[in-house]
Amino acid sequence: MTDSTGTRPAAAEPAAPRPAAAAEKPRGLWGDAWRDLVRRPMFLVSAGIILVLLVMAAFPQLFTSVDPTDQALSRARQEPSAQAWFGYDTQGRDIFARTIHGARASIVVGVLATAATVLIGSVAGLIAGYAGGWVDSLLSRFGEIFLGLPFVLGAIVILTTLNPSTGVPDPVRIIGLVITAIAVLSWPIAMRIMRSAAISARNQDYVRAARALGAGPLRIILRHMLPNCLAPVLVYATIALGGFIGAEATLSFLGLGLQSPVVSWGVMIADSRDYITVAPHLLLFPAAFLVVTVLAFVMLGDAVRDALDPKQK
Repeated sequence: MTDSTGTRPAAAEPAAPRPAAAAEKPRGLWGDAWRDLVRRPMFLVSAGIILVLLVMAAFPQLFTSVDPTDQALSRARQEPSAQAWFGYDTQGRDIFARTIHGARASIVVGVLATAATVLIGSVAGLIAGYAGGWVDSLLSRFGEIFLGLPFVLGAIVILTTLNPSTGVPDPVRIIGLVITAIAVLSWPIAMRIMRSAAISARNQDYVRAARALGAGPLRIILRHMLPNCLAPVLVYATIALGGFIGAEATLSFLGLGLQSPVVSWGVMIADSRDYITVAPHLLLFPAAFLVVTVLAFVMLGDAVRDALDPKQK
């Protein structure tokens, strides 16, 4: 087709391709998990509670100015009032102040016990899962010895053996022994979880490629297997942290864990056991904080598990 001058018009140049504005940078497992977590009400609620508890443990003076060790027998077992929101205990100490300050010892024990448990179990699980053979069998049988011990019975044996009841107990030493007892009795669970993930990762193509390129066992474990095995252990650690806080309270209630002058929820519950019927507020408030804390960590663990599980997508 020509125009009036007899020349063919030039063909229209094709439009330049537009940049794919909608194309987003691909996210990894952790990026997808975080985006999913912030949309879950259960995660937001549990994370908010845990954040308040952490601030309470780190800066108790923001919540109360009362000395938790200040006592006066004249106000012993007084019920909640405007002067003392949670009342007073058997020694006339402010229960609200002791509950706020008690968060520090309980959370420290839970966090450190979880860290020790996950560290020991993860190292053993990675070695067992990667090596296989007799190494795997030896570590698995060794872990089953500790896994077969009832928790309370094992804790009684460890704490009574390492901490004979002579003299005034050292608070730091008692906290260390409680953390040790919990970690020694709980690490096989973390080992099993990590071992299962390591066995699955060991057979993946990226591990075979790294081995073919001459990477050593340590590099393969740390650079290739560990980042891909952390998700299930992280879920376990989040849930176990709440359980370990409850375990500390159980041991303290039995007189084996933390003891006065340490202020913790377990110690407060132990001190109130003989007065539950005549002064229930002695037990109610520290027990309520303990239950809410354990529930918050369990809810957080459930949310993290659902976010990291591809089957839930």
